[in-house]
Amino acid sequence: MLFLYTVLLVCCAILLIAGVVEQRRHFANLDRIPTRVLVNGIRGKSSITRLCAGALRGGDMVTVAKTTGTAARFIHPDATEEPVYRKFGIANVVEQIGIVRRAAAYNPDALVIECMAVMPALQEINQSKLIRSTIGVLCNVREDHLAEMGPTLDDVARSLCRSMPEDGICVTAEKDRFDILQEEADARNCRLVYADPDMVTDEELRGFSWFTFKENVAIALTVAELLGVDRETALQGMYDAPPDPGVLSVERYVTPEGRKLRFANVFAANDPESTLMNINQLLDLGAIHRPLNVVINCRPDRVERNGQMGEIIPDLDPERVFVIGHPAKSAIDAIPAEFRSRAVDLGGDRRDPEEFMAKLLSQLGPDSSLVAIGNIHGQGEIMLEHLAELAPDESADAPAATAPAARPEPAAATVEHVETVQLYAPRLDPYQGYSPAYESRYAQQQPYVPQIPVQRDAVQPYPHQEPTGPAAPARTPDPERRPHHHAERPAPAVSPARPEPGPPAGQASPRGLFEPRVPPQPLTDDNQQWQSPGEHR
Repeated sequence: MLFLYTVLLVCCAILLIAGVVEQRRHFANLDRIPTRVLVNGIRGKSSITRLCAGALRGGDMVTVAKTTGTAARFIHPDATEEPVYRKFGIANVVEQIGIVRRAAAYNPDALVIECMAVMPALQEINQSKLIRSTIGVLCNVREDHLAEMGPTLDDVARSLCRSMPEDGICVTAEKDRFDILQEEADARNCRLVYADPDMVTDEELRGFSWFTFKENVAIALTVAELLGVDRETALQGMYDAPPDPGVLSVERYVTPEGRKLRFANVFAANDPESTLMNINQLLDLGAIHRPLNVVINCRPDRVERNGQMGEIIPDLDPERVFVIGHPAKSAIDAIPAEFRSRAVDLGGDRRDPEEFMAKLLSQLGPDSSLVAIGNIHGQGEIMLEHLAELAPDESADAPAATAPAARPEPAAATVEHVETVQLYAPRLDPYQGYSPAYESRYAQQQPYVPQIPVQRDAVQPYPHQEPTGPAAPARTPDPERRPHHHAERPAPAVSPARPEPGPPAGQASPRGLFEPRVPPQPLTDDNQQWQSPGEHR
């Protein structure tokens, strides 16, 4: 017995020593990265991570980034990227140690990394032990992960604040709960900086070849300014940055029956508020039009979210609501009674893909739009694979037709009993490469090397986006609370703005609704980026 206790004691001592050594090595790797930006929030973290990294690369800062969203990616300083390998396909916050070790090998100026923790305690460990960020980003507070961080949005806000750096800086575009964030920042001696979305003009937003929001761009510009990168250079770097695989996108297809279809992938915005915001933006921009059809993909481990997607159907007022995945009943029952006749249940998660896709496409009009909401995993991935096989619609983008005088009465919901006993098994492999459809779409947008500028035509500006929600109480951050490590570190040298890249010679620009890009015009009034929401401008 004494021998067993001795073996146990020796093993514990070895583990303790190994843990101390690993922690010291990890902290040494962190010290080799002067600036560490940790991006946290509910929606848009991956896009903000890529925008921040692109803005810093534009300022000639050696920048490494890592995203976690739709597909985890390690982004090298030259903007090339590779999937993050995960043993057994399971995500774990401990993988951040390996990411920091790989990033430190570049001796970078900055590391921009997305927070992958959901539990409040893990968020605090991610900040205090794994990343120890110098600049934190808290993009927004939305209604998601309420079981872990809720039950109220105020609780979610306080949980997200656990990733704020002590004696550091935190950048946010959250207005409705700015006072809560300020209170938590004061408790950590953290300087809270408000990134005002209104400082991003429609002209600047038009320079992106993919959909993004002013809030995301404003946060990236604020981070870049804090690190000494001027506005025009940061914007050019963001334009050159490749988008995330889960970025809001619209594709145009032609079905086998010759029908025109505009498909909007809104799976990444899987909370009600973000879903409505994304779809309304696409409608306002004319990227999609009515008649509008909605696909809700259900998951057995996201029953509450399935119901939330059904509840927002009256706000969307679609022609039809197709429900896929399992259990479909969780979404259909949440649809208000007056809209439930528009729901079409396409069966459970074991239905043959060819069968349910054929039925879905057959009920679309000659020129309609289809919006996918909910969660991408399961039958949502199967649907994307089949849509990518459709022929692209290369016809001229004609103006959307006016709505018909009378809406045809859609068929009532048909519940088809399909045997579903297998639990949800994800089809999306987080450490595999991009899908062929994604590679072909962004093949000409990946290179980071500057190219010869090409003369581009003008396009119509974005409509002005009004901020939502009442302004938060005015709480001006203390300008004297700048951390010492930022005050002592000289600002990096800023290179001239990179010329606008164009498509390779002999090739047409990639198909998209907002091509070609237009370089932004310099602003005459450069507002301070760290103005609080309630402060007089």
